[in-house]
Amino acid sequence: MSSRRSRSRQSNVSRNITDDQITDLISKLQQLIPEIRNRRSDKVSASNVLQETCNYIRSLHREVDDLSDRLSNLLATTDSDSAQAAIIRSLLNS
Repeated sequence: MSSRRSRSRQSNVSRNITDDQITDLISKLQQLIPEIRNRRSDKVSASNVLQETCNYIRSLHREVDDLSDRLSNLLATTDSDSAQAAIIRSLLNS
């Protein structure tokens, strides 16, 4: 019974987000996403902002994967006891 009450309270909290808060959050996202920030038009729909945000996050994931692969390849060609190898290993583990 208490878990039902807990879930009910959680859903009530999420319903308490106002339209103004959503508008503010969308505006903040707009400022963070380069594709939107660099546009000349100030009018962008909320759905477009969310879509561009998803696209941007995907591109960041691809970039991280690419950089990790490049570091792994560099590590494979580096003396495993060198200071450079230690730095690369620390980058890959963080």
